[in-house]
Amino acid sequence: MPYYVYAVKPFAQLELLAEFDAFKPASVHAKTLRGTPAAAEPTRIKVMFAENPQAAEDLLLQVRVAGPSGDE
Repeated sequence: MPYYVYAVKPFAQLELLAEFDAFKPASVHAKTLRGTPAAAEPTRIKVMFAENPQAAEDLLLQVRVAGPSGDE
């Protein structure tokens, strides 16, 4: 399964930036993009491991619930 690099913009706008067969080049590419000067709108760069771009986008759009914050 490939690794996809996405730009996640406000209001869950997703833009596929690149696709890689291995994690290391995908991570290097994402870190390079994160190091560039910020654009006018806030953008997060994410690396997703999925079967296809549609599955990667589905994973990016899922709401994640935080786990326990400590001893309770």
